[in-house]
Amino acid sequence: MQISIVIPLLNEQESLNELHDWIASVMRSNHFVYEIIFIDDGSTDGSWQTIEALSNANEHVKGIRFLRNYGKSQALHAGFKAAQGDVVITMDADLQDNPEEIPELYRMITSDHYHIVSGWKKKRYDSVIAKNIPSKLFNWAARRTSGVKLHDFNCGLKAFDQIVVKNIEVSGEMHRYIPVLAKNAGFSKITEKVVKHQARRYGSTKFGAERFINGFLDLITIWFVSKFGRRPMHLFGALGVIMFVVGLGFSIYLGVDKLFLNPTGRLITERPQFYIALVAMVIGTQMFLAGFLGEIMVRSRKNDTRYTISDKIKL
Repeated sequence: MQISIVIPLLNEQESLNELHDWIASVMRSNHFVYEIIFIDDGSTDGSWQTIEALSNANEHVKGIRFLRNYGKSQALHAGFKAAQGDVVITMDADLQDNPEEIPELYRMITSDHYHIVSGWKKKRYDSVIAKNIPSKLFNWAARRTSGVKLHDFNCGLKAFDQIVVKNIEVSGEMHRYIPVLAKNAGFSKITEKVVKHQARRYGSTKFGAERFINGFLDLITIWFVSKFGRRPMHLFGALGVIMFVVGLGFSIYLGVDKLFLNPTGRLITERPQFYIALVAMVIGTQMFLAGFLGEIMVRSRKNDTRYTISDKIKL
């Protein structure tokens, strides 16, 4: 198997036949041995029936169906687990990604030996205010935080060496940061390729403005996980000790002052330093305990399956 094309989708029935025919034409013209894996993420519009029909007509088409909508990350995780190709291509089902890019993406993985080639939609056909400007801000923040120099983290069209997708776990809403996850796992050969972007023909986008808020929150999460995910005590423990020492220092100062320097002065509880000491010591203890519990969780963590599959086709 040379290429596995993994396509997560939600209510994209109108575009599936056209997308399949386009991909199949590209595969035939380049004589690829391939599979197309559609992951139906809880569609309610008949997308699964279309996938079944395509599978019956084309032996290269496979499908996975979720009982409900779990999100793009879980859909990609299921597709990666099922993929058998030496190169795994991901793309969206809305016809905004161009299958004609696949041969060059495949070549860059197999001949240039990149681990990941990420698409860059340099010229976009989306709303400037609703998508383009927020996307540029988001990508700038992602580059600065992660150290991965890509212009378009959220492009659905990407190519992966199979070893990458078999050794990373995509969960939550981390599909935007697969290159970062791969870098953290040791796959450093990451590049990008300018790809054609096309206007949506059918339906409407499944992502609203909240995706950028969630994206920034996920960015903070992945930054923390990449730096302290295996050693949370290094962050929480260090901050906890610093806070506790600050509080202890104020406590010693108050005690010495009251006992020896100014025994007839104000009560300790009437002085602001007392509350600073109390709060600092309490917060320091809590942060230290958070780091300790984090270390226990890291060492006892088990794989967590975050989706339920109701049907499979030829997997």
